Amino acid sequence: MKKSYVYILKCSDNTYYTGVTSNLNNRVNKHQSGFYKNSYTHQRRPVELVFYAEFTDITIAIEKEKQLKKWSKAKKEALINNEYDSLINLAKKKFKK
Repeated sequence: MKKSYVYILKCSDNTYYTGVTSNLNNRVNKHQSGFYKNSYTHQRRPVELVFYAEFTDITIAIEKEKQLKKWSKAKKEALINNEYDSLINLAKKKFKK
């Protein structure tokens, strides 16, 4: 089975970039080197890999990437810091007026 990875990079401006790939080391190196000239990370280098999760189904990996991209910075930091109990309290809630 081919592995896929969802990853989070911490950028030099303290923002986070979330992506998905089938070759984690290669993708991180490309972000670091500035290979992707029009990417979010290009002007925010250096970057640091702070989280990744491995999947055997690319469809699930893409689904999780989309989910993480919607998360707040605080929620991503809880995930990065293994503070799993905090995740539910950091979920964005929408209230009707």
